[in-house]
Amino acid sequence: MSTVVEKPPVETAPAPQSPRPRRGAFFRGRLLQIWTWLVIAWLCLPIAVMILFGFNDTRGRYNQSWQGFTLRWYAELFAIDDLTEALVNSLLIALLTMVIAGALGTLLGLALGRYRFRGSGLTNLVMFAAISCAEIIMGASLLSMFVTLAVQLGFWTIVVSHVMFSVSFVAVTVRARVMTLDRSLEEAARDLGASTWQTFRLITLPMIFPGVLAGSLLAFALSIDDFVITNFTSGNTVTFPLWIWGSTRVGIPPQVNVMGTLIFAAGVLLAVANALGGRRRANRG
Repeated sequence: MSTVVEKPPVETAPAPQSPRPRRGAFFRGRLLQIWTWLVIAWLCLPIAVMILFGFNDTRGRYNQSWQGFTLRWYAELFAIDDLTEALVNSLLIALLTMVIAGALGTLLGLALGRYRFRGSGLTNLVMFAAISCAEIIMGASLLSMFVTLAVQLGFWTIVVSHVMFSVSFVAVTVRARVMTLDRSLEEAARDLGASTWQTFRLITLPMIFPGVLAGSLLAFALSIDDFVITNFTSGNTVTFPLWIWGSTRVGIPPQVNVMGTLIFAAGVLLAVANALGGRRRANRG
């Protein structure tokens, strides 16, 4: 006759309870958030002042103290001919810099991210040296080069100077994008009969285009607000930052604040559009 042996009940360990956040850690996190918002507010304060004084109903020509609210400076945005010419010069120089530095930086970034060749290490060193170099040193060196070559300073010397210090930023951005590409897509295109140019135009360029666009916009932003290098190489050409610097001796007209507000708004719109486009691409993927 067999006997049934009962197994002792298995004791289950209580489920671990999530530890409660310590009060000190909670206050440190809250303090860090408050500090972050204070820093952001401090950085945005000059922009807010600029936007506010674009609506200042100043009675004189210059915008030195708050005297009331008006919208007439937006209607008289181009009333000062010298200021308008300076803004047009800055926009043209920035657009040319974006196109030229974008093209050269894209090719350079593609070469550095795709190939290993003799001198690539030196190229990287020179590129990062141009990024980290102080603007006053680069401006003085470019001025010495133009004077030595007997080149007349003016619009095109500013363009050349801006391209020289912007191309490294584009190359670094594009190279980071190239190093993450899936080479199998290009190999598949070549296997299907695509030429080298067709593979680059239809496969490689669309994949690296976000990096190209980001680098080109960075070159545009660096060019339009540059003062130090432009001051060395401008000659008789006046750009928007140089005009503002000259006007500070007697006072800044309200149109400067309006133009700065519009440039800032355009940058914000581009950033928002880029973020929305990235979100749509992520959802589509």
